[in-house]
Amino acid sequence: MTPERQERGRLAVGLVFWLGVVFLAAYTGSRFMPGAWYAELDKPSWTPPNAAFGPVWTALYVMMAVAAWLVWARCGAAGAPAALTAFLVQLGLNATWSWLFFGRQAIGLALLDLVLLWAALAATTTLFWRKRPLAGALLAPYLLWTTYAGFLNFAIWRLNR
Repeated sequence: MTPERQERGRLAVGLVFWLGVVFLAAYTGSRFMPGAWYAELDKPSWTPPNAAFGPVWTALYVMMAVAAWLVWARCGAAGAPAALTAFLVQLGLNATWSWLFFGRQAIGLALLDLVLLWAALAATTTLFWRKRPLAGALLAPYLLWTTYAGFLNFAIWRLNR
């Protein structure tokens, strides 16, 4: 096997790995669905329809996985430990939010989680940008969506205290 072919194989396995990590977190979060409780909450007029969340999150999760893969492919785990650790931390906070908000129905704790998620994601985006600008750019829509989600979570918390 040629070195080029070995490298392509390593990169393909890496991409599958990062997609698996990200979609494992997505699967974990998806175990906690909105349901009747969420439907009964007072929500601001600018709340998106429930049907928008699936496609948006699917696209964001794919971009997240590709971003992590790009950093890993360029630097390896040993070459970007802070960036990849920050990525895993924000991913854990992402999955935790669904459990807090929908699973425990703890709107305030979910808001706190979102603040921590936003900070971890901002750090991850910066660290990814330094390693591979395209990877940082791929996280920008996720950071914008998380910002919007934070304001939405805050508004729902205020309306339903």
